[in-house]
Amino acid sequence: MKTKPSLGQMVLLLMFPQIAETIYSPTLDSISKSFDVSYTQAAQTLSIYFSAFAVGVVVWGVLADKWGRRPTMLLGMGLFACSALIAMQTDSFTWLMIARAMGAFGLAVGSVVTQTMLRDAFSGTELAKVFGYMGMGLSISPIIGLLLGGQLSQAGGHQYVFIALFIMVLALLVHSLWSLPETQQSRQPLQLKSLSIHMIKDGGIWVSALLVASFNIALFSYYQLGSFTFLQLGFSIEQFGYSGVVLGFGTLLGSLVNKALFKRQVSSISLIALAAGLQTLGAVGVCFSQHTIWFLLPMMLVVMAFGIAIPNVLSRALVRYQSQAGSAGALFGLMYYTLIGSGLALAGMIQDLGVVLVLCGALSVLVTIRSRL
Repeated sequence: MKTKPSLGQMVLLLMFPQIAETIYSPTLDSISKSFDVSYTQAAQTLSIYFSAFAVGVVVWGVLADKWGRRPTMLLGMGLFACSALIAMQTDSFTWLMIARAMGAFGLAVGSVVTQTMLRDAFSGTELAKVFGYMGMGLSISPIIGLLLGGQLSQAGGHQYVFIALFIMVLALLVHSLWSLPETQQSRQPLQLKSLSIHMIKDGGIWVSALLVASFNIALFSYYQLGSFTFLQLGFSIEQFGYSGVVLGFGTLLGSLVNKALFKRQVSSISLIALAAGLQTLGAVGVCFSQHTIWFLLPMMLVVMAFGIAIPNVLSRALVRYQSQAGSAGALFGLMYYTLIGSGLALAGMIQDLGVVLVLCGALSVLVTIRSRL
């Protein structure tokens, strides 16, 4: 019989990487001023974060199959705690970048191992329902991250943000030491080479990776470029933090719509197609309204699309790779986090939120059409 982890604990572990990213977004202006670098350079730390995250996903996913889920999770969170200590004390932008990369590498454990533990314990429609609940949890994390980030950045700059991250990961680490179960029931011989070749040739995996990337780039491009947009419109970083409430409501609404339609037995691919349409509609709206604060209204459609799409893409992506869930999850994560990191690097160069969102919408629509053929 499989050991089933607490869903509440799983939600927290899956939420924390997104909280850690969104809490950081309001500090970009503080980092730019404190380290005497351009805003563009400060914003590029987001793409570095996702590139390191992609590497971490591979390492932790493989180790989760080799060592077990629980020890791998604890080690990754401990590494993130060390990175937060470095980041809050350094006065060197280079060391800040190193700490960000180190932290992203460690924090990747919260994504790949949590998903692996869920796939260990649940399957089929039950797994789809569980990922639906995970999506609702993820909808709250931007609210927490942006609100906390705006308040902390206003009070004490980026140092306060990294202090808060250290305290939060320490609390999660202690709680996990006490209660996190081991969900791996048996250890299969690692066959990374053959698994990698098989997944690279699997068109369905690439469809899922491109979809995850398109919806995540759309979401995180707001965190990357939104604070600068707010400053250009004459608003404060603290007010940018409050925008997380608006966007969090949109993601939560998307998760609730997803849950309601799932109960009516609407297929996953139909829900993904709906999300692609909403994302594109919102992207066009942002493109035409981003010179006013009203761009937040169409932006809600973009984050609503995220809340609908992600649970459905993740629940169906690796159904054929259950025997090596950790390693398959690692390779799948490498695919989409590399795409996300590259996309955010491009977004940092474009420096136009509307254009980035339209490109993401076009990609999601094209990939969805391809998957339905």
